[in-house]
Amino acid sequence: MAGSRRSTWETTIPLSPRRKWLAITMATLAFVPAYWSLLAGMVASASTSAHVPNPGAAFALGLVLVPFVFMILAFLSGHPRAPGAVVKAMLLAVAVGIPVSALAGDAVTGVMAGMGAGGAAALRLERDHSWKARAIAVAAITVYTFLLLRLGGDVVVLGAPVLPFTSIGIADHLVERRREQARAGET
Repeated sequence: MAGSRRSTWETTIPLSPRRKWLAITMATLAFVPAYWSLLAGMVASASTSAHVPNPGAAFALGLVLVPFVFMILAFLSGHPRAPGAVVKAMLLAVAVGIPVSALAGDAVTGVMAGMGAGGAAALRLERDHSWKARAIAVAAITVYTFLLLRLGGDVVVLGAPVLPFTSIGIADHLVERRREQARAGET
C-alpha cells in the first residue's frame, strides 16, 4: 500500500528539467568508462598482435558497469519503479543491441541502440512524454552511429556515449514543447 502511494505521489509531481538532465548527465558519465572498456575489448579481440591486453577483462568491466548506468538513470530521475525499470532496461539493451549489432555488422551500433532502448525504459516517463518519440530518438542515433562508422572512420566512435541518453532527453523536451504549444493554441 505504501509503495502504491509513493508511486502515485512521484508521478503526480513533474520531474524538473534540471533533475532530468542531471540524471542524464550522470548516467552518461557512468556510461563513458563502460563504453570505452567495451570498445577496448572489441579492439583487443580483433587485434593480431601478441602484446594485447586481455579482451575478456575489458568486456567484463564494461558489462559490469552497464547495470549501474541504468540504476543511476532510473533512481536519479525518480522513476516510481526504479528496480523494475533497471531490469527492463537491461533486458531491452540485450534484446535490441544484439540484433542491431548483427544487422549492422559492427558492435558499436548495437551498443548505442541497446543503451538507447534501455535508457528509454530506465528514464522516468512523464505524463506528457511519448514512447514513440523515444523510440524515434533511439532509431535516429542508431542510424547516425551506423553512418558515422561508415563515413567518418573509427575515430568518431569515441564520442558516441553521449548520444543515447541525450537523444531521449531531447525527444522528451520536444514532445513537451509541442504539447505546451498545442495547449496554448487551445486557449
